[in-house]
Amino acid sequence: MTLRDDGSEIGEYIIGDSAFPLLPWLITPYQGVQLCDSMREFNDRLVLAEVVAKKALARFKDMWRIIQGEMWRPDKHRLPRIVLVCCILHNIVIDQEDELWDAMPFHGNHDECYKQQLCAFYNEDGVAARDRLSLYMSSRQPA
Repeated sequence: MTLRDDGSEIGEYIIGDSAFPLLPWLITPYQGVQLCDSMREFNDRLVLAEVVAKKALARFKDMWRIIQGEMWRPDKHRLPRIVLVCCILHNIVIDQEDELWDAMPFHGNHDECYKQQLCAFYNEDGVAARDRLSLYMSSRQPA
């Protein structure tokens, strides 16, 4: 958590694309065609962060093929544990093999079978959180 000069807090957020609802903890891009410069800059930075996340998820799925594509149909109570174990093991591999990890090939889009969806739902607190974050980011050094 970061404290701004005015005393307000900039917390940690999950980023999502326009398929997700805008919530106080889930930040999505500004939508529309007539966006001001700061909104476009915010969206550009969000896209950059999303690319990093998608690349990490693609590498994760490459390494743990058990969760790649359509999974067999495990019990819905076991599935979160399977994914959690893969995440823990994945982080151990990253910690132990940093140099090797950077050299691993990237196989592209991990979710190419999915169509882009748009979500029109937003939460007023989410709008305020995104605006605060956008203002905070625009007052800092360029990405």
